[in-house]
Amino acid sequence: MANMSYLSVIERFHEYQPLIDELLQSILTGMADSQLFDDTGRAIRVFSEVAACYPFVELMYLLDENGHQVSPNLALIQQKIKLLAVGEHPDRSQRPYFLNAGDKSGVQITSPYLSNASGQLCLSASMGVSRLDASRGFVVVDINLTRLIEFMMGDSHRRKVTPLFKAVYLTLVTGLFIIVGVLVLISARDIWHLLAQGPQLAHDSLKPFGIIIYITLALAIFDLGKTILEEEVLMHKDIFRHSSTRRTITRFVSTILIAISIEALLTMFKASLGQVEYIQGAILMMLAVVGLLVALGLYVWLGAKAEALLTQTQSLRGRQG
Repeated sequence: MANMSYLSVIERFHEYQPLIDELLQSILTGMADSQLFDDTGRAIRVFSEVAACYPFVELMYLLDENGHQVSPNLALIQQKIKLLAVGEHPDRSQRPYFLNAGDKSGVQITSPYLSNASGQLCLSASMGVSRLDASRGFVVVDINLTRLIEFMMGDSHRRKVTPLFKAVYLTLVTGLFIIVGVLVLISARDIWHLLAQGPQLAHDSLKPFGIIIYITLALAIFDLGKTILEEEVLMHKDIFRHSSTRRTITRFVSTILIAISIEALLTMFKASLGQVEYIQGAILMMLAVVGLLVALGLYVWLGAKAEALLTQTQSLRGRQG
């Protein structure tokens, strides 16, 4: 549930690029107006309306036909529109958003790049317009690519409550780690008592198995807490991808499999030492391990096949579109 990594953002961009292009073309086409160059108040109103509808639009500015910026930066900062001074007509003529536009008509969109202002992945979309003095100008907007992907996937509202989700998961993981600590302390105490018995240890050959059970439980609970911490707090989890859900389920079930396997092995050892009443339980646990392992393998295989088919279908639709 961490923020999307650059790799995830780029992957989603290429997956949704035709839709992204259509959306940005509609935004620029609707807001580009020659009057923006002569009326700063109108430019502020237009940008405010666009930013209110599309929260991923974070910057707008105007260029003349030579690529020099002729307006301040209109920036969306903490949900407020602010004018940021940029100096005396800085030269943007070598920037991709100007070079792409050139004498072309329509909206031109750059490839993703790292913004100097925010350090985040962004796009720039530009559109040439004819000014009132018959010269050519360009309206440019900078797009926060991560927010754009979240907007298109309908994930913006969930992101707002992500800190609450993280706090809950951290609380639960802390409780699990405390239990692990308690189990380790109990195991350490029992090991000390076991060593202190000395020659009497031969009369209680099953006692070490109780210690191993505590250690196994501590290991299983620690793995569970570690999995939750990594999957839900530290790593980005793309809930729209089936592979992300499969990864979480696989790690969780694997932890259970390890714990049950060790417990079944210990129970089998007890039976081999003469406690024959444990044989049936050991066999049932081994069968449970085999059943879980087969079910997990089948789930992973079917899930991978389904996701591959879905990806193939989406790619075909993208080519046809």
